[in-house]
Amino acid sequence: MYLSRQLRQLPRSRLTRHIASGNGTHYTTAARPAAEHIEIPKRIERSPTDLLQALASTVGRDSTAPHYKYHDDPFLIPMSNIAKRTYALSKEAGRKAANWIKEEHRELFMHQEAQPPIEKFAPSMVYTEESEVDASSLQLLISQGEVTDAVLVYNLLEQKGIEVTDALKQSLLELVCFYNNQEPLPEEYIEERWFMQNNRRRERHGKTWKDGELAEKLYAAIEPKTPQSYAALIRGMAKYLQCERAYALLQEANEKRIQLDTNTYNAIIQIVSFIKDTAELRWQMCTSLLNQMAEQQLQPNLGTLNAVLECISTFGNFKLARSSALKVLPEFKQLGVTPSLGSYYYLLIIFCRERAPVSHVIIDILNDIAGKEFKVEHPKDTFFFATAMDVCRNHLHDKALAKRVDDLLHTGNNYDLIGDSFKEGIYYRNYLALLCQTESIEDFMQFYDMLVPNIYIPEPGIMEEILRAIEINGAVEHVPRIWSDMVIFDHTHRESLLLYVLRIMVDNRPNPELPAQQQLPKQCAKVAMDMYNKIEESVKRIKKVSFTGQMLGDILTLLVRDNSSFDQAVEVFNYIDKQQHRIPGTPADSALFEYIEATVLNKSPSQALLALQYAVENNMETSALAKRIHEGFTLSEVHLAKLKSLVGEGFINK
Repeated sequence: MYLSRQLRQLPRSRLTRHIASGNGTHYTTAARPAAEHIEIPKRIERSPTDLLQALASTVGRDSTAPHYKYHDDPFLIPMSNIAKRTYALSKEAGRKAANWIKEEHRELFMHQEAQPPIEKFAPSMVYTEESEVDASSLQLLISQGEVTDAVLVYNLLEQKGIEVTDALKQSLLELVCFYNNQEPLPEEYIEERWFMQNNRRRERHGKTWKDGELAEKLYAAIEPKTPQSYAALIRGMAKYLQCERAYALLQEANEKRIQLDTNTYNAIIQIVSFIKDTAELRWQMCTSLLNQMAEQQLQPNLGTLNAVLECISTFGNFKLARSSALKVLPEFKQLGVTPSLGSYYYLLIIFCRERAPVSHVIIDILNDIAGKEFKVEHPKDTFFFATAMDVCRNHLHDKALAKRVDDLLHTGNNYDLIGDSFKEGIYYRNYLALLCQTESIEDFMQFYDMLVPNIYIPEPGIMEEILRAIEINGAVEHVPRIWSDMVIFDHTHRESLLLYVLRIMVDNRPNPELPAQQQLPKQCAKVAMDMYNKIEESVKRIKKVSFTGQMLGDILTLLVRDNSSFDQAVEVFNYIDKQQHRIPGTPADSALFEYIEATVLNKSPSQALLALQYAVENNMETSALAKRIHEGFTLSEVHLAKLKSLVGEGFINK
C-alpha cells in the first residue's frame, strides 16, 4: 500500500521505472524507444456496395427464410408460384404508385434535405412546347436516358432554329436506336421486366423496328456519314429485326469503304438466321462476314463467338451444326477469345438436341470450368445453368453430372448467373425431378425439405413425380407431409394428384407393429377427410373437382381403417348413397367390404344393410357382403327381413 502511494507521487517522466525485488529497492530508467516508420498504404477504390458484399459473403443462403424481396411476415410470404409472381409485382406496383404521386404532386417534394441532393428523390423536369431549352438540356436528357423528353427537346430546338451539332445528333441517334424510340422501363422494376420478357418469349419473333421514325431522320441529317452513324442505325435495326435493311446498310458502308467496328458485325451475324433460310446459306453468309472482318483487320471478341454459335444453333442440319461449332471454337481460342457461360449454353443446344444422337459434351464443358467463378459477360450467360440441368435430366439422365452442375452454381458468386425467377424455377424443376428418380426416398426428402417452399415450389408435374417415387418405395409415411404441401401450393384442384394420393394410402396399408407407422391410420384418415372437405368447397370455384365413385371409395376405406373416424365414414357413405345418381362410377367392392367390417366392429347393422342395399342397386357383388352381415350381427326380425328382401331367402337358408 505504501509503495502504491509513493508511485502515484512520482513525476510523469518516471512512471516507466519499475521496482526490483531484493533487500533494497532501486529504480531503473527505461530506454526511449526508437522512432517507428509508419507506411500508409495506397488507397483502394471501393464501390458503394463493397462493404455490403463483404458482409453478405459471410452469410449463406437461408433455406428456411423467404427471398428478401418478400415481407418477412407469415401472412405475406408466398406459398405458390402464382403468389410469388403476384406479390413481387404488387410490391413494384406500390413503388410505381409512389413514383406517380411524386410526379403528379411535385410541389410537395421540392425540398432537398440530403446533402449532396439525391436526384431520384426529386421530381423529374417536365418539358412542354413552351419550355425554354438549349443544346445543354438535350445533352443532359441523353445522358440520363430520357428518350421521350430528349425527342421532344430535339424537336423544340429544330422548331426554334437552334443549331444542334452533329456530335449531339449522333448521341441522340444512338439513344433512339437502342430503345427503338420508346421510353424504357425503369431499371428498378426488375420483376415487371422479367414478367414482360417471359411473355415476349411466347410471342413469335417479328420486326418491331419503327420505319421512318426519328432514328432514320437523324441518320439522314448527319452529313457526311460517319462509321458511328452507320453503326448506330445498323445495330438498332438488327436489334429490332429490320434485318434486310440492316444488312443492306452494311453492304453500303463496305462499298463506300467506311470501316465499321466489331460489334456492328456481331449484330449482323446474330440475324443471319432471319436473312437466309437454309443451314448451308446461313453458314456461307456467316463465313463471308467473318472474312470481311479479317480483311478489315477487325479483332473478334466474345460477342463475335457467341453470335456465330447462335447462328449455328439455328441449323436444322445436325451434322453441319456440330462440325461448324467444332471448327469455330479452336479458331477463336487461337485468337485469345475465352468462352463465357453463354458460349457453353449455345454448345449445349447445338449438341444436345431431342432428335439427335446422345452427346456427352457437357462432361468436357464441366471438366473445363469446374471450380471457376464467372461474371456476366454476355446476355445469354444466365441461360447456361437451366439448360445444363435440363441436359442432365432429359438428355443424359445422369445424377452425378447434375450434382457437378449444382456445385458449379454454388461456387463463389456464380449463383448470380442463374437468371430470373423463371430460369431458377426451370433449374430446380429439372434437378428435383432427376433426384426424385435416382436418389433414395430418404435422401430425396432431405433435399426436398431444404428447397421447398422458399427456394422452389414444385409444379403439379413434379409433385406427381414425387408421389410416384413414394409409391415405388412404399414410403407412405411421407404422404401426410406431401398432402400438406399440396394444400399450401394450391394443387388440390388437380384430380389426377388427388387420386394418386388416395391410391398410395389405400394400397400401402400401415403396419401397426412398426413404431413409425402406428399413427399413420389416423393421419391418413385426416388427409382423406381434409380432401373430402376440399372437394366439397371447390364447387364454388372456377376450377372445381367433381367426386367420382373411385375417389369416394378410397376416402371411405381410409376413414374406416382408423377406428376413431367411423362417424365420418358414415357421413361419407351417406353422401355416396344419396348422390349415387350424380356420381360417376361406384366404389370398389373392397371399399364396401371394409366399410361393413367397420359397421360390425361398431355394432351398426342399419349402416351395414344400407351399404348392402347400395351394392344391390348398383349391380355389385353382394354375396360376400351379405354373408359378413349375417355372421357378424345378431339381427333383429326387422333387420333379417330387410336382408332377405335384398339377397333372397335362399341365401339365408344356405
